[in-house]
Amino acid sequence: MDAEKHARFTGGAAEISREIGGVFSTNDRYSIGITTELVPDKRIVQTWRANDWPAGHYSTLIIELTPVDGKTRLRFTQEGVPDDQYEEIKEGWHTYYWNPLREALEKK
Repeated sequence: MDAEKHARFTGGAAEISREIGGVFSTNDRYSIGITTELVPDKRIVQTWRANDWPAGHYSTLIIELTPVDGKTRLRFTQEGVPDDQYEEIKEGWHTYYWNPLREALEKK
């Protein structure tokens, strides 16, 4: 929920509202959406779409955070990805998001 930090680890421009109903765009506007639920340090729910999806098609993205033994477990779910985009989106999350995030956190 921090545009500057997001852009730093992904390498793409980001604009992120920290408000319910606020809009976001990430990775140079490749993905856009609206935050529909926000429980600080616990849960983020967003509508999410890639810029090459059919017009008006959004998925639901859910991030849940839970403390475990002094660390944080992150559970990520995305529902409603178009069938013909599933593998590309799945791989993209690892390549452009999770791997760079892991590297950024390991540097701390």
